[in-house]
Amino acid sequence: MVDATKARVAPVSSAMLYGRGVFTTVAVYGGNPFLWPEHWRRLVTNADHLGINHEGCSERSVGEALRKLVAVNRVTTGRARVVLLARNSPDFWKTKRTTGRKTDLLIMTSDQQKVREAGISLAVSPYRVNTASPVVGIKTLNYLERVLAWEEAQSRQFDEAVMLNERGEVVSATMANIFWVNDGTIHTPSLVTGAYDGVTRAAVLDLAEKQFIPVLQGVYDMADLTNAEEIFLTSASLGLAIVTAFDFRQYGVTQESIAARLRSDLRELIAAGIEPKVNPRPVKRPD
Repeated sequence: MVDATKARVAPVSSAMLYGRGVFTTVAVYGGNPFLWPEHWRRLVTNADHLGINHEGCSERSVGEALRKLVAVNRVTTGRARVVLLARNSPDFWKTKRTTGRKTDLLIMTSDQQKVREAGISLAVSPYRVNTASPVVGIKTLNYLERVLAWEEAQSRQFDEAVMLNERGEVVSATMANIFWVNDGTIHTPSLVTGAYDGVTRAAVLDLAEKQFIPVLQGVYDMADLTNAEEIFLTSASLGLAIVTAFDFRQYGVTQESIAARLRSDLRELIAAGIEPKVNPRPVKRPD
């Protein structure tokens, strides 16, 4: 465990040269990583898809390291990122000297992403998701396209942007999964469109099922989204964020709306997962 300014990874590695690595962002509430087992399962599934060795790492061992870092950094409400960085693989560039470790594990924490309670604004991104890509739907270190799409939306004074694939189908927001409501039914893009299999997305789908709210996962175009009565986004960083402006359209938010009800249910789920702390001892941040 080291200070962020002193952390070092192998400069000549598959991760650094080619972006062969996977990550997951975990919400932290009450000092506890939220839905960690689900995040770990997706992380190793993505790692296996890219041939990233994760021997010696387990849900328990990495979870313990994550919780320790959260405690040391005194993160009560925030987020953490867990990254698997491949060192060796059949790439073009290799070092003559190799170590026994095939993968580096990197964990960091951060503050909670600020989300306006009144809702967020949404635009349409000019950039497209390529469903023919071998890494589509996988949270890899090759995340720059998403970052640039988010920055482009920010430059136009929007909080987020809808991303389409090369066929013009709705995929997601730049950094979150997207849902919308029409006639009492929730709609969200299917994973075949290139959408990420988000952990918070799955939790919200489960909450909707428990409320007996109809949900359809399918292939949609922009006309489906522009006719929506409600729109909301989900991610570990956002939780459930309600969209109140989409381009020039405005959406009202009431406590009876499906998005507001699901946001309330998600907050109850979060609260139920927070274990009370008994006489916590202060822990010094690492130098």
